[in-house]
Amino acid sequence: MIQDLALILIVAAIVTLLFKRLKQPLVLGYIVAGFLISPHMEYIPSVMEKENIQEWADIGVMFLLFSLGLDFSFKKIVKMGAAPIIAAITIVACMMMLGYTVGNLCSWSHIDSIFLGGMLAMSSTTIIYKAFDDLGLRQQRFASLVMSVLILEDILAIVMMVMLAAIASGGSPDSGEMLYSILKIAFFLILWFVVGIFAIPLFLKSVRKLMSAETLLVVSLGLCCLMAVVSMKAGFSSAFGAFVMGSILAETIEAEKIERVIEPVKNLFGAIFFVSVGMLVDPAVLVEYALPIIIIVITILGGQAVFGTLGFFLSGQTLQTSIRCGFSMAQIGEFAFIIASLGMSMGVIADFLYPVVVTVSVITTFLTPYMIRGAQPAYLFLEKYLPNYLILHINNLMTKNQNQGDKKDPESVKPRTLWRNLLKAMAFNTVVYTILVASVTYIMLTFFLLFSRSLLPHWWANGVTGVLTILLLAPFMRAIVMKKNHSEEWKQLWNLSPINRLPLLSTVVARAAICLAFLFYIVNYLARFADAIVVCLAVIIITVTVLSRSIKQRSIKLERMFKNNLRSREIMAQVKGTQMPEYANHLVERDLTLTELQVPENSLWAGKTLADLQLGQHFGVHVSSILRNGRRLNIPYGKEQIFSNDKLQVIGTDEQITKLNKVLETALYSEDIDYEEREMLLRQVIISKKSPLVGKALRDSRLREEYSLLVVGIEQGQPNLTTIEPDYVFKAGDAVWMVGEHMAFDKIE
Repeated sequence: MIQDLALILIVAAIVTLLFKRLKQPLVLGYIVAGFLISPHMEYIPSVMEKENIQEWADIGVMFLLFSLGLDFSFKKIVKMGAAPIIAAITIVACMMMLGYTVGNLCSWSHIDSIFLGGMLAMSSTTIIYKAFDDLGLRQQRFASLVMSVLILEDILAIVMMVMLAAIASGGSPDSGEMLYSILKIAFFLILWFVVGIFAIPLFLKSVRKLMSAETLLVVSLGLCCLMAVVSMKAGFSSAFGAFVMGSILAETIEAEKIERVIEPVKNLFGAIFFVSVGMLVDPAVLVEYALPIIIIVITILGGQAVFGTLGFFLSGQTLQTSIRCGFSMAQIGEFAFIIASLGMSMGVIADFLYPVVVTVSVITTFLTPYMIRGAQPAYLFLEKYLPNYLILHINNLMTKNQNQGDKKDPESVKPRTLWRNLLKAMAFNTVVYTILVASVTYIMLTFFLLFSRSLLPHWWANGVTGVLTILLLAPFMRAIVMKKNHSEEWKQLWNLSPINRLPLLSTVVARAAICLAFLFYIVNYLARFADAIVVCLAVIIITVTVLSRSIKQRSIKLERMFKNNLRSREIMAQVKGTQMPEYANHLVERDLTLTELQVPENSLWAGKTLADLQLGQHFGVHVSSILRNGRRLNIPYGKEQIFSNDKLQVIGTDEQITKLNKVLETALYSEDIDYEEREMLLRQVIISKKSPLVGKALRDSRLREEYSLLVVGIEQGQPNLTTIEPDYVFKAGDAVWMVGEHMAFDKIE
């Protein structure tokens, strides 16, 4: 193992240094290094234990996706709305049909063509992420759009694997198994995200003072591996679980620190992954299946360029952005290997398909950076040869549709908008809290019940389990029934028309029925009472749950803790001044603005207090916060001093802040240009009879205040100077040594 690792890293180091010199992406160097040390190269030492390398490569994929999750959170996808969903579904559907068609044209079997379509539909998250990183494009907006679609593609890939397995075993792709898979993914995603956002930030906050770079690395990788194991136990891949954990940690304050400390680990195992991909390239396969490989490569490049661009365009992007996004996805990667492995393990695809797919993946990986770079020339080509009116029409298509929607009758749109917003919020809350209720119920009735029965008699254990389960579920059930019943949308719809009141009450009844079903199941599972007794008991419990003030407070407290954990990274950014506070957006509605002004280094304001400056009286503004060296002083009082380089967050109108900023920029110390006169000198001063110092004590002489002179000592017939005490009285003839500027000595002598 050590010998193989040494060979991998040495060859990879040499090749990547060469690629760095040639200004080529490093990922290509890793693949070339893997090809050189593969068993297919007879004249170069090759890796002996390929199985161990493959295990390390799997770890590399896991850490790469963990890092991806840290860099791109689920909140970004939610903020983008339906655009990534439209793009992902369009691209996957079109590429699957295109891959199936190519397989038939190559005279491959029906099942081989279906699996080929599945492989070609999945662009490589790992390769694109690495290419964006190497090309310095990771922070651009189009890259964020691409990563959003890739994340959804990874989720769709899991559903696709279930569908392909059903087809391979003779089942129907429309069977209930596919629906069950989709619901299972949604269930676990919401559960992991909600529980993770609630629990992990609290844990990290409690141990924050103990965290060093070393312990943070161990803790973060431990959480990554833990979620990978949980994901595999739930029937998903370890890489998928690692990505979920990364997206959870992305919402914590420690996200940036974690990203820094895991960077070397990610780079090491990521390099091993790409080297292992290069090792799978077989020159014999390249020769035998050269024509199908070329056809598939052209299919991927052309298909993603066309259908990728189409997908992003249908999602509402401009033509230029759509082309950049579509060209970036022209490759296949890790999920293509996983789908091919599934087909081989089931024995339903031909043996040649896996090495062909790997070879195609390597070729398209080589071409990925060039496709990304070629997107802009492709757009310029279209812009040159397409009519200008057509380009403008394409770019403004979505805007025109939105404007047409805005021209609808406001009286008819308002109730519809209110209903849509209210039902969307209710559905989201109901789904989230229902998943939490189902999870707690499963844990309590599966694990805690067995534990309690080992300690207590059967019926006592059932009773204790039932009571504890209901107490744990009470805040969640109350949220299901009562959440959004006092929202602005509810109130407006209730007051808008009596016709709306019955449907509004029906939403409460429907949500109460969900809670009633869970309570019925729990009580019936534990007690086996008659149905009527169970229903009556459930109604009583749900009534107490809804009316209980303590449960209401618990529910609100839990929700606030979750929201604070979800916003912790944003709050930290606001405290450090890298992001404006959330209330700044509400000030705009009142014709006010929150602006950040920096105090210049040579400002006359430095050292003065807010009371001295009287900014409210002179300018009509309010200083809400002072940002100083990473610290944030909120609502500073009048005695708070201002220092150079302070950042003042000021509330006022545009005119007031403009006036304040103009004064701040001009209230500066004048530039000191008499450099020759400002030289500091050490000089002996003989006190004359006419000197203003005669008869004055040092403390009363005001040498510092009036003359800007510093007394160092006095000569009293000794080799060294004698220090003068503050009570010393100057006499004529004293030889005093002082430090000061040239002009200061002229005043005193």
